Amino acid sequence: MIQKTVYKTKEYSKVKFLVDFVEAETVEVLGLQGDWEKGIILQKKKDGSFSGEINLPKNSRHEFRYRLNNTDWINDPQGDGEIVNVFGTTNSLIEL
Repeated sequence: MIQKTVYKTKEYSKVKFLVDFVEAETVEVLGLQGDWEKGIILQKKKDGSFSGEINLPKNSRHEFRYRLNNTDWINDPQGDGEIVNVFGTTNSLIEL
């Protein structure tokens, strides 16, 4: 799940990622703001799900993917869409 909170008086929106990859030990979100090197490490919860938050600029569009266990790349079907990347696969989109 992707939850967006848009603030009327601020120049950014809060985006919360909540995913259920029970088989994973680690989950990161990569690609936000064009950064494919340094991801947001999601915190594992007691129920096995992962969550994390980031502030992103209003009126922006970001490509992203989840990386599980530092090896497996997964798109988010609940994103705002998908776009073909330079490798011929797709990245998830989030639009604010």
